[in-house]
Amino acid sequence: MISTNTLTSPRLRDLVKELDAGNPTALEQFWQGIALHSAPLIEPLEGDDGHMLVTFLWRAQGETRNVVVVSFLTGALNSWRYHKNQLAHLPGTDLWYRSYRVPNDTRTTYQLSPNDALIESEDIEDWGARTATFQNDPLNAYHFTLSADEESGDEEELQSVLELPAAPAQLWTAPRPDVPHGKLEMHRVRSEILDNERRVWVYTPPGYVPENGPYATIVLFDGFNYHHEMPTPTILDNLLAEGRIPPVIAVLVDSLSYEDRERELSCYPPFVTFLTEELLPWTRQRYAITADPRETIAGGASMGGLTALFAAWQRPDVFGNVLSQSGSVFWTPPGDADFEWITRQFVQAEGLPLRLYLEVGSLENNPRVSVCPDGPTQLAATRHLRKVLQARGYPVHYAEHTGGHDYVCWRGTLANGILALAGKTDNATT
Repeated sequence: MISTNTLTSPRLRDLVKELDAGNPTALEQFWQGIALHSAPLIEPLEGDDGHMLVTFLWRAQGETRNVVVVSFLTGALNSWRYHKNQLAHLPGTDLWYRSYRVPNDTRTTYQLSPNDALIESEDIEDWGARTATFQNDPLNAYHFTLSADEESGDEEELQSVLELPAAPAQLWTAPRPDVPHGKLEMHRVRSEILDNERRVWVYTPPGYVPENGPYATIVLFDGFNYHHEMPTPTILDNLLAEGRIPPVIAVLVDSLSYEDRERELSCYPPFVTFLTEELLPWTRQRYAITADPRETIAGGASMGGLTALFAAWQRPDVFGNVLSQSGSVFWTPPGDADFEWITRQFVQAEGLPLRLYLEVGSLENNPRVSVCPDGPTQLAATRHLRKVLQARGYPVHYAEHTGGHDYVCWRGTLANGILALAGKTDNATT
């Protein structure tokens, strides 16, 4: 679907001609044009309406040994090999460049790494030191923000965005001034089962009246991210304003430390017990949420998507719907000699009363190093799970976006999952 090539950017070819002709201002005029229109260069490919030529650029300041493109795009292209994604230097100039042939509906994030150490993933001992040279593209004004979280210690992070002309519009993510807003309340919920306490955000729709309940319910893991990076309250406000879904209550369940998240979101039975025996009863005491599994969605991205599948598999009497955004379905427990543990459970289980929305990025096709190094990629594992579920007779809505394992994609596709599972018109397909 995506391939590197030796094509040279027409803009760069023109620049070289100008330089060869002795035009002393050609290079500065080129950089002025980039400052006006932003990088990367995006140019059409003659005779190929489905792809664009994308050229990443770097303007060197001081000594520059190399520059590497770091992206899900290049991971899919070159197996996440840093040495294969180095920019070339235009001799006698401060310009470095590298071109890729890219589907014209791509949306993804990237960084550039000048004077990169060229240490490949399997040899990294200190991830912080390895990524010290990674930075945003100073020539690209379009950034995606990962929000700071004082409680977890995470600092704000900006990521450069590559968005091609045919990338799907993200219709539901921007606040609309004429749309009624629901209410979002943050609570702290103590779990005796897990022996910890976490933040839980509860969204109630505009005009919420408990007596009009019970309300359909969406439980989303990695709640901080579904509050900030994927603006769930705004998305729900907009869907409700257009009458696309019935009134719903959303419960955004926070993750704690990295270690806690890795344990709790890796098919961990006590976490499901916490959800069903502590969190949902706690929520039901305070909000008019449904007890009907047919109107209850478990959802998440990455490990959260895996957990949504696991929770529904374990407790279909509670969670009758699964929303998995790039769920980590390649996962298998330590010591298990096989791969795709959750898929194997659905192979063996009797038909469960579940409906599912699965999505994955077509760029999530890079091999892994530390997790399932010999196993399938995220893309391959998700496609396999879809086939297994369909063969078992489950109603599955499946989608692929041309992007990576990336909030900049998931924020736009979250509404698709909600519509497929909770829309007033049943959009689930097999």
